[in-house]
Amino acid sequence: MVFDNDALRAIGFRARQASIELSKTSGHLRNLALLKIADALCDRKDEIIDANFIDIDVAKSNSLSDSMVDRLILNSERIDQISIDVRNVVNLNDPIGRMEDTKILSNGLQVARKRVPLGVIGAIFESRPNVIIDISVLCIKSGNSVILRGGSEAINTNSKIFQVLRDAVSELEIPIDALQFIESTDREIVTQLLLMKDYIDLLIPRGGGALIRRVSNEATMPVITGGIGVCHTYVDRSANLEMAENVVDNAKTHRPTVCNALDTIIVHSDVASDFLSSLAQLWKPKKVKMLCDRRSLSLLEPLNLVDAKLAEDQDWDTEHLSLVAGVRIVDSLDEALDHILIHGSGHSEAIISEDYSATQRFLNEVDSSAVMVNTSTRFNDGAQLGLGAEIAISTDKLHARGPMGLSELTSYKWIVMGSGQIRK
Repeated sequence: MVFDNDALRAIGFRARQASIELSKTSGHLRNLALLKIADALCDRKDEIIDANFIDIDVAKSNSLSDSMVDRLILNSERIDQISIDVRNVVNLNDPIGRMEDTKILSNGLQVARKRVPLGVIGAIFESRPNVIIDISVLCIKSGNSVILRGGSEAINTNSKIFQVLRDAVSELEIPIDALQFIESTDREIVTQLLLMKDYIDLLIPRGGGALIRRVSNEATMPVITGGIGVCHTYVDRSANLEMAENVVDNAKTHRPTVCNALDTIIVHSDVASDFLSSLAQLWKPKKVKMLCDRRSLSLLEPLNLVDAKLAEDQDWDTEHLSLVAGVRIVDSLDEALDHILIHGSGHSEAIISEDYSATQRFLNEVDSSAVMVNTSTRFNDGAQLGLGAEIAISTDKLHARGPMGLSELTSYKWIVMGSGQIRK
């Protein structure tokens, strides 16, 4: 199919009409659709993996980095986990129709806010093929239509997954046009999508900085951005160093290609020598590269345990998405806070400390979507925070911040019940 402007607007029109019908469906029916999807992902796992192999082969032939290839991979284990995550969303409370802030006014009017779907969600995403499932599932559950546009790197996987999703919901009285996928990888499509404010109520870009900046600057509809995570962990002078080592290692090496992975370690000078030497021993077999300020380099270089290099200025502002970590030594909490203020992206920051006053200052003064004490930045995730899957991790402050779950995909309308009252 040729995706010209008319074809795109036809997709938008169908999604808009389907959103009206989907908003009328019961939570029970929408949950049944999710269960069908969970079953279909497992039943048709081999088809998805075969399509994914094609994308992986193309990625390797195009010399994509190992971290980029890892983001593309959908193996049996990952698909099984995604299916479990879909079932977990089924168990979440349905936000649609929920009444909030109910009250009776002095004139007898009964007023309340009622949760309603946003309407049509647009999603432009790169690389990760699991995103098409996460977004589709949350949109169905929250009564929203969705228009999906994935990156060329995963076009075969995305196309197959979309087919599986549509086939699954077609067995129920769910409007099938609530799920729309743009198969064209032509970049001009993005330009046209950004102009579809008559059909898309909210646009969410998930990808690299260039995509997010472009969408933010050019979109004609509301946009929620996020996903770029320059994440820090500060190891305070009072930190339990064994805990700090475990947390920092998890934050960096558990899944280094994701947005909530650690990018920069900030260490108080009082504990820097002991902590960094122990961490270097742990990271030697894991082949973590450390980009250091001059003080930390002077400690790490003589040990000859890890690949330690002097950091360049731009490294402090880089989301590494690989086994690379910045390292900086500071003499105070103030210095650590200043570094995060200048170089942080507002995503995820953590402090490791046994000092209550230090942790409270950190929680109060760090302005990020998630601020953590004595735990890994990897927990800034919808499923880990009890929200189920997430459509994105927002670093904006309006409408939604942090992992965007079901409630963040809704708006509200005021319900006013009277008995003949008139305004005087």
